[in-house]
Amino acid sequence: MTNPTGIITPIAENLKTEQFLETIVTAAEDKKAGDIAILKVADICYLTDYFLIITGYSTTQVRAIEDAIEAAMELEWQQSPRQVEGKSEGSWILMDYGAIIVHIFLPKEREFYNLEAFWGHAQRIPLPSDHLEE
Repeated sequence: MTNPTGIITPIAENLKTEQFLETIVTAAEDKKAGDIAILKVADICYLTDYFLIITGYSTTQVRAIEDAIEAAMELEWQQSPRQVEGKSEGSWILMDYGAIIVHIFLPKEREFYNLEAFWGHAQRIPLPSDHLEE
C-alpha cells in the first residue's frame, strides 16, 4: 500500500513479503522439493526477515528448484535475486531476495549445517494451508 507521497508502507511491504513466500514455496513444490521450512528471523538477524529452507534430493533437483524459484519470482513479481551463490556446485544454493533468503540444500548439507537448530530461537512459520502435505 502506498500513501499519497508514493512511499510503500510497512503493511504493504509485509503483504508483499508474504506473497513472495507463497510464490517461492509454490515454485519449490512444483519441482518436488522436500521438507520446506520458513523461519522468521527479523527480530534476531539484521540480514533478512525470513529464511526459507528447502531440500532437493540431487544436485540436478537443487538447481531445478533454484531455476523454478527464479523464473516464478521474475514472472509474477519482476523480482530477481540480489545474489545467487552455490549454483555451480549444486549442493547448497543461496538466493538473496532481500527480505527473504532462500537456502536449497542436498540432505547431507542440510543436516550438516542444520540452520533450523542454529536459528532455533526463530519463529517457525507454517506453510500456507494450501501447501500443507496431506
